[in-house]
Amino acid sequence: MSNGKLQDIYTSNLGSIVGEDNAVDWKNVTPSLQTTLLGAVSPEIAPKRVVYPRTQAELGAVITKAYRNQWRVLICGSGSKLHWGGLAQGIDIVISTARLTQLIAHAVGDLTVTVEAGMKFAQLQKILAENNQFLALDPTYPDNATIGGIIATADTGSLRQRYGSVRDQILGITFVRSDGEIVKAGGRVVKNVAGYDLMKLFTGSYGTLGAIAQVTFRLYPIPSASQTIILTGDLAAISQAADILRSSALTPTQADLLSDQLISSLVLGKELGLIVRFQSIPESVREQSKQLLAIADKLGLDNAIHIDSDEADLWQRLRESMHNITQESAITCKIGILPTAATKVLTQGEMGMIHIASGLGILRFANEKGVLDMRNICENQGGFLSILSAPTHVKEKIDIWGYKGNALSLMQGIKQQFDSKNIFSPGRFVGGI
Repeated sequence: MSNGKLQDIYTSNLGSIVGEDNAVDWKNVTPSLQTTLLGAVSPEIAPKRVVYPRTQAELGAVITKAYRNQWRVLICGSGSKLHWGGLAQGIDIVISTARLTQLIAHAVGDLTVTVEAGMKFAQLQKILAENNQFLALDPTYPDNATIGGIIATADTGSLRQRYGSVRDQILGITFVRSDGEIVKAGGRVVKNVAGYDLMKLFTGSYGTLGAIAQVTFRLYPIPSASQTIILTGDLAAISQAADILRSSALTPTQADLLSDQLISSLVLGKELGLIVRFQSIPESVREQSKQLLAIADKLGLDNAIHIDSDEADLWQRLRESMHNITQESAITCKIGILPTAATKVLTQGEMGMIHIASGLGILRFANEKGVLDMRNICENQGGFLSILSAPTHVKEKIDIWGYKGNALSLMQGIKQQFDSKNIFSPGRFVGGI
């Protein structure tokens, strides 16, 4: 960064836009946040300021100033998933939406809610629960994840089995363009499909197209009963159970294949596992669980039933086992394969879980070789493997996205249209976008 550009950042009066306490020089950023941010940017140059807009208008004004000065910007919420994705290059300032936390509208009768991007997922669920409703997503870090961060990383979780992906939950989105203009797409009612493509584009874009400011979601009533069953056994029997479940009339809200390493870490056994959750009225949960247990009995599978607080604890432990950020050397990857190949992939000796319907899953590796070997396996079966989190030196060495499709030029064109000066998180996405 040139001395002139650096001076511009320090004398830019960003504090006059957001308040002096909300434009923090790098030297005054807390050590924990510095560590988080440095895990998301190229290590040569640290950002110079972290800015916290308090309103959508302030967010637009800060981005306008960045656009005019050609500052490179990293957008984040709480930072819970900044260690995912590529390393952003040459970031000048960080803009956090953590103080954009307003509940804009909750149409209880229409089952929709509109919130600002910085609201934390857990806070939103608590608000919705007061009216017996919930947002049907299962993000990786529910206590810290913000709404904007969940969309930017397409962080759905196991609930996609019943409710679909992040894209399926969004009805409308408001974002700030690279020139500071605030743009809206979609609406607040389920039947409104205007702007659908924009909502799809921003989901999983890792902050490279614009700054998400506000989102409208569809909601669902909280099920009155819930029960989780874990089946364990050998590869052939677990694979057959998954095949039967996929083709049956049963409607689990969550269903994942679990590697023997993961089952062992949860102290649930030593073989492959199939975890299935039913949520509905009590009668339906009982009947569907009965049918699944009958399938397990015919296949000679062991089973364990989890309810109430034990069930909630199980799903929390499962999430924490797969995304243990205290193990700094671990490499966590997202994969996509044919659902019928999932059990074979999970026998490769890595800790992992894969959705039985979509074939999307998470694997953890101890070293780079395991990642590259698994990428070959996935690609040979028409799938993919991308790295979510890894030490910085690994991300600098390996193409974390591993994209070999034919849409790169299209994605680059979209980036050019939305962000012609390349100020938003350059390098975070596929192909260095």
